[in-house]
Amino acid sequence: MLQIKRAGHSTLTTPDIERMVDYFTRIVGLNLVAREKGRAVLATKSGPEAIVLEHGSAVDAPRLSFQVAPGSDPGELVARLKRAGIKCERRSDITPGIREVVTFADPKGTTLEIFADFGFAPDDPTFTGVMPLKLGHIAYTCPDVQGLVKFYCDVLGFRVSDWRGDFFAFLRCSRDHHTVNFLRDDRAAIHHIAFEVRDWSDIKRASDLLAKSNIKLTWGPLRHIIGHNIAIYHQNPDGVVIEFFCEMDQMHDEELGFFEPRPWHQDRPQRPKVWGDDTLSNWWGPMSHSPNRTNAAATKPSAAAAAQFAAIHRTPAAAPARVRNEQKKSRPKKSRR
Repeated sequence: MLQIKRAGHSTLTTPDIERMVDYFTRIVGLNLVAREKGRAVLATKSGPEAIVLEHGSAVDAPRLSFQVAPGSDPGELVARLKRAGIKCERRSDITPGIREVVTFADPKGTTLEIFADFGFAPDDPTFTGVMPLKLGHIAYTCPDVQGLVKFYCDVLGFRVSDWRGDFFAFLRCSRDHHTVNFLRDDRAAIHHIAFEVRDWSDIKRASDLLAKSNIKLTWGPLRHIIGHNIAIYHQNPDGVVIEFFCEMDQMHDEELGFFEPRPWHQDRPQRPKVWGDDTLSNWWGPMSHSPNRTNAAATKPSAAAAAQFAAIHRTPAAAPARVRNEQKKSRPKKSRR
């Protein structure tokens, strides 16, 4: 088994690289560290590479990189994978900061690039865009969530943080509540990419910046129930859902086995568990309550709230219109005087 320490960068294919470079530098606030025909590499202001853009006819997220312990021998990684019956190969110089990786495909077809050592991007003193701290997590849809969770735990050393029913899994490889999410759907596809920002003030600043750039939020601001992070969501020019978040649950001690205590935790201590598939998605705003609701933690949501959850979590891009329709349906009728 490998032991993943953190997410590295996500590779996205796009029909229009120039437009996406502009978005990731001017709006997200990443630093362009390499540019060649049909390809661009971007890093956070603090140095780690976060996004690789490649020209392609379809919008996709075909590759995802992860770091293992610095100094790990790539040859030993290959040997471990081969013992597990996984076909893999070694590649070099995939980005300016990563000289050597071991690559193989996960069960849904995403190519994983495993590296041990990397170099930080050159310092960029400019202040532009949201400027997230790091690539926080990436979520995919796939038909077999259970099988994918088993692969990521058995082969890559991830741990299950939480399940929502049997269709939505949250996995961690570090203190963060989740670094990958898997949501059941008929096809394998990217669901959303999330960047961590410093705190709530950065969420407000990001909301203002998006509004000034005529980019509308598709969901939020909100506080999730599972993971408890504060978040906002929007779509990038290619239609990929992007999340900015802060205050995600942390597990500082795996032996203790519970997440950092917070006033809004429903259980104390808050341990990894299976949440009911009717668990509401967030505390604030749409989907945080239903008519005649008195106990947000215990009361089963209304049909309207359940529909709102399905609309946003299964197809984020379609969420706003569906939520508005469900809100109208759930409003109590005015009584005649």
